[in-house]
Amino acid sequence: MTNNLATDTIDRLVGLGPALSTFSVRHQRDKVVSATQKSEDGLFDSRLPGLTLAERLLVALLACQLTPSARCAAEYRQRLTLLGVERALLEAVSTVSLEDITEPRLHAMLTFTHTLITDPVKADQGALQALPQAGLSTPEVVTLAQLIAFVSYQVRVVAGLNAMKLLEQQA
Repeated sequence: MTNNLATDTIDRLVGLGPALSTFSVRHQRDKVVSATQKSEDGLFDSRLPGLTLAERLLVALLACQLTPSARCAAEYRQRLTLLGVERALLEAVSTVSLEDITEPRLHAMLTFTHTLITDPVKADQGALQALPQAGLSTPEVVTLAQLIAFVSYQVRVVAGLNAMKLLEQQA
């Protein structure tokens, strides 16, 4: 079992450590734990071309707000604050006030994120075509879809592990 609590976001968000059996259960498949963290690291690497880090973090924050996951939303909000994203933009995304987002490219990304999470049937060809019309390249659209899928996965893992941890603590 390998783990660096400082760099494993899910363990940190859930408050998992080696003394908990929930930690042991999660780390039975350490390569899944490692792959999950590597996916996050890759998707939020500031050197990743295409979508800016701020755009990716704003999409993640919105996805967490919509799911909802207060823990995960707080994580992404903190990263955005450390990045220096303006307060009004953070507030608009945190309160799901997409009408307050005036930059067309970001508005299109956040609108697509909202649609995909809240009404996936409407995330059809028309919704996808709005993204290139707002200036996103095909690789950026793919990155956006991967990012939304990853955050959805991450939120569910955090929720599941948190429930397991609570049960463990009640036993």
